[in-house]
Amino acid sequence: MTQNSSATILIVDDMAENLHVFSELLRPQYRVLAATSGPVALRIANSLPKPDLILLDVMMPEMDGYEVLRTLQDNDATRNIPVIFVTALAESSDEELGLRLGAVDYIAKPIKPLVALARVRTQLEAKQARDWLQNQNVLLEAEVAKRMAENNLTQQISIRALAHLAEIRDTETGNHLRRTQGYVHCLALSLKQHPRFADTLTDRYIDLLSRSAPLHDIGKVGIPDYILLKPGKLTPEEWAIMQTHSKMGSDAIEAAENDFQVKIPFLTIAKQIAHWHHEKWDGTGYPDGLAGDEIPVCARIMALADVFDALTSARAYKAPMPYAEARDVIIAGSGKHFDPDLVEAFIANFDEFSKIGRQLADAGQ
Repeated sequence: MTQNSSATILIVDDMAENLHVFSELLRPQYRVLAATSGPVALRIANSLPKPDLILLDVMMPEMDGYEVLRTLQDNDATRNIPVIFVTALAESSDEELGLRLGAVDYIAKPIKPLVALARVRTQLEAKQARDWLQNQNVLLEAEVAKRMAENNLTQQISIRALAHLAEIRDTETGNHLRRTQGYVHCLALSLKQHPRFADTLTDRYIDLLSRSAPLHDIGKVGIPDYILLKPGKLTPEEWAIMQTHSKMGSDAIEAAENDFQVKIPFLTIAKQIAHWHHEKWDGTGYPDGLAGDEIPVCARIMALADVFDALTSARAYKAPMPYAEARDVIIAGSGKHFDPDLVEAFIANFDEFSKIGRQLADAGQ
């Protein structure tokens, strides 16, 4: 904290002799400024360095002390400067009015030097304590923001690193993670005002959903290479093994959750996406054959994004489908593969989907 002796005090009084008395009393310990009217006092209070305390006469022509205090209180730059009224008014109602307006204390005229000095010192110490606490809060908030930013970055890097484990196994995926993350975010934003989804798709949920999306295929790390990298059509037996990647992914995330023995929201969403993003609206998907609203919203959104990207991306066994044709496939899947309301949102945002696809296209596409 600063020392009282470095404080600046503004004395406001229309009587020169009163200014002189206070100046002589305070100058040995403080830096003293003086004003003979309310308007002059307000100009000084808004200048640098700002006073640490104002001793304000109540009865002044043109602008009385009450009006000066109201103006100080209405200004963000001056409302935190403590004001002590100095007045010959003896009625308790006058004192109550000043305190109600925001004055911190009263000094009665004629002043008693020791009493006046004690009250000035008390208010300066109180202000210094408030300023110190405010500075500590600012520093603490800055440190918390820094740590949160670091944690946020660490979380995103960790998610990306985990997701790349699956991507490395399947060399054909390219920018699949980034594209599907973009599609998911676009679709979720467009649905946040929809009556069916507004309660779920809050800004916080959409942020967590976008972060979690890259983990949707994490279970592929458990699929044998001869199946995962097979260039041709899978046999029924191989396809059954491939389908297990959804449960393996959610199991891996749940195991991480259990290690910490705490429910982390983004892991909960990631687990739902990994487990159910191959479910279909009509109940013919896997692994659990869920239908309609039984399928979590995050998994329904991921399903549409994943299929659109699969259709428009090149694979060893197929060329990329033009965006317009992929759009028609998605529309044909409305009410079968996909939630009809999600398909409507996709149609409305098709240009944005196409833009994301082009910006993050794999090399050679």
